[in-house]
Amino acid sequence: MSESSNNSENSQAGTHPSGADGYQVLARKYRPQNFEDMIGQEAMVKTLTNAFKTGRIAHAFMLTGVRGIGKTTTARLLARALNYETQDIKGPSVDFSVKGVNCDSIMASSHMDVLEMDAASRTGVENMREMLDGVRYAPVSARYKVYIIDEVHMLSTGAFNALLKTLEEPPDHAKFIFATTEIRKVPITVLSRCQRFDLRRVEAGELSTHLKGICEKEGAQISEDGLGLIARAAEGSVRDALSLLDQAIVQRQTDADIVSFEQVRDMLGLADRVRVLDLFALAAKGDAPGALGEMRAQYDHGADPLVIMRDMLDICHEVSRAKALGEGAGFDAAPDQIARLSELAEHLTMGQITRLWQMLLKAHADVKMAPTPLAAAEMALLRMSVAAELPPPEWVAKILETPGATQIAPNPAQSTSAQSAPAQSASAQSTPTSSSQTPSSQASSLQDGPDEIDAPMLQSQSSLAPKPHMQMADKAHFSTLKEIAIYAFDSGQKSLSHDIERYIRLVNFAPGKISFALEPNAPPQLVYNLKEALRNWTGQDWQIIVDSEQSGAQTLRDQARAAKLSRDEQEKNHPDIMAALSVFSGAKVVEVRDRHADNIIKANFKPKNGDA
Repeated sequence: MSESSNNSENSQAGTHPSGADGYQVLARKYRPQNFEDMIGQEAMVKTLTNAFKTGRIAHAFMLTGVRGIGKTTTARLLARALNYETQDIKGPSVDFSVKGVNCDSIMASSHMDVLEMDAASRTGVENMREMLDGVRYAPVSARYKVYIIDEVHMLSTGAFNALLKTLEEPPDHAKFIFATTEIRKVPITVLSRCQRFDLRRVEAGELSTHLKGICEKEGAQISEDGLGLIARAAEGSVRDALSLLDQAIVQRQTDADIVSFEQVRDMLGLADRVRVLDLFALAAKGDAPGALGEMRAQYDHGADPLVIMRDMLDICHEVSRAKALGEGAGFDAAPDQIARLSELAEHLTMGQITRLWQMLLKAHADVKMAPTPLAAAEMALLRMSVAAELPPPEWVAKILETPGATQIAPNPAQSTSAQSAPAQSASAQSTPTSSSQTPSSQASSLQDGPDEIDAPMLQSQSSLAPKPHMQMADKAHFSTLKEIAIYAFDSGQKSLSHDIERYIRLVNFAPGKISFALEPNAPPQLVYNLKEALRNWTGQDWQIIVDSEQSGAQTLRDQARAAKLSRDEQEKNHPDIMAALSVFSGAKVVEVRDRHADNIIKANFKPKNGDA
């Protein structure tokens, strides 16, 4: 369905009859009069054009698509093309540059050889038999007798069966055109006898441009943002868009007024897209009070909670596309909104985004069914805010892959003292945690010093225990952090070894006690994993202190790199190397390898075979 530049009624564009009897709604006034006026259906128009040019015209057509997309209009245009006739053209044609003798009556649904039937009101087998009784008779004045059946999926089983034989072997002068919004309800026996065309939804940008052209013809001024809002609210349906445009035009007080974005938004009962984006951001980062306050403000402003949930689903989908595609996502939005979507994508992992999508999808269904939609929407925002405090699903997956990891703790942020850890581990299965122990009392039980972290992310007595074939006969003893990293690598815990060397900046080391600072991007489970590993390897509890006030030494990885660079520089200046370079003109030192060097961290700097 689209604008018609050839519509005879377009001469009324820009006029405003004072009486209601003289007004025609835009959806009827701008109904397409030829295939060139169809917007968003280029594939179908091209196929039909080629079919008519080559004379390969089917005897039955099935048009399917959402409401208001142009199925009935296309059916009438097809009937017009089949019976097109002028003084010079005597055969079917899709070129309507010259009006044919049958065109006006066919488009007005008054031609005696073009019969339209509404299957929604005439569903029975008797209705079908009555219609098919006339198939055997030749058309009165047109080339073909054309049967247009709208909402064909509403026909009864008997009616479909009565149609089948005629549909398979119709007379040469009969053509059938069916239209339906529920293609799955049409029997496959009928579909297989038709040439099917799927009319697609019109994209919001193309629809907004179409509405702008109609506004110019009507002498109405609506902001581009307002037209974009109407196009998005129509969800690809041109008829819905024109009906909304009709409603938006009357929002102005005088002909010179411009209908603003805010007026269109209030008319549709929608929330501002920017404010919905704010709401999504607040919930995604865990700001429950801010999210609830914004939700209530939008509701008080007239926004429908169900529409807000749908818009948040759209935003979540756009954030996921921004995360996956980056600059190639191609958003249809304002630059500032695109920047905000990219910012959200940068701060959320794909696992968090998909988790939010699932929560919003369930929230949309809950809001639709709830007796109080606002309450259901607010509960959904609370769930999203709580989920923001949980570790990303990707981290959980990595934790579960760790040897011995069996269960995620219900409260990973809860802290317990280093002294009480063995007792809790021994009695975890028999004695429940006292309900009187508050977070403040737990915090006071920590060791003196900066931010000691002993908060388990996993509740498992065997967490991080070496595999049976890797267990050592004697308890291990460590005097340096590098020994711990190497021992973790040899024990099969390469992930822990990697985290130690990459993220820990040592402040102080003593048997049974380690103090260090962490790199900003350190995994949250590193401290707990290290503590549990040391307990299993040494048979005693280690005091682990994260000192955020100290910068600490370089990480083992950085130390290894610095040592290698220093050693390489020394080797390049070695007298033997310098002598070799003087002998071989143009030679240069590319790499220095030492097969006898101590493999400082086996996980990352395993020595390669070869001489220096």
